[in-house]
Amino acid sequence: MSIPADTEALIFDCDGTLVDTLPLYLRAWQAALREVGGIEVDAAWFRERGGYAEQMLLADVEKSFGITLNRPAIIAATRRRVRETIEGVRCNVPVITVVREWAGRVPLAVASSGSREVVEASLAAIGLLDVFSVIVTIEDVEHPKPAPDIYLLAARKLGVDPAHCVVFEDSHEGLKAARAAGMTAEDVRPCSEFRVAS
Repeated sequence: MSIPADTEALIFDCDGTLVDTLPLYLRAWQAALREVGGIEVDAAWFRERGGYAEQMLLADVEKSFGITLNRPAIIAATRRRVRETIEGVRCNVPVITVVREWAGRVPLAVASSGSREVVEASLAAIGLLDVFSVIVTIEDVEHPKPAPDIYLLAARKLGVDPAHCVVFEDSHEGLKAARAAGMTAEDVRPCSEFRVAS
């Protein structure tokens, strides 16, 4: 992961980039859809949609299965289940190393398609909640990734020109959003090394 010399801020996606919450979300979504929606969705279907915001994912479920869901109830149940299992979440060691190396040198932000409650719980679980001066989540923007809104908002809150921000991402939607915001985008997938946070 190379960081340009003119970098003034680093912005990190959360799920799949800083922490490995994707297995937790998979189990939580499956349980919520089974218990609230009355349908079974297999793991492969979810994995193909990694990086989707909640409403995008549920819209795709409705389209794929030809049903209408109680979205608020399913989202609430999913978030609750993720929070209940977040304590042992694994962190992405190479990305966390970057966070620790740059903390205090430039401002750091998180820009996530996840909910604030889960993002903050994830960061607290790995001991990094206080490291980020800005946390922007899906509740803060009208248009989720791949729209650039969430990254532009993070840069605005940091007070940094988007052109001088470097984004760390693990999804096609997130990388597209960062580039559309005029930022340098680092794909962390080739260097993912998840371990339980200590």
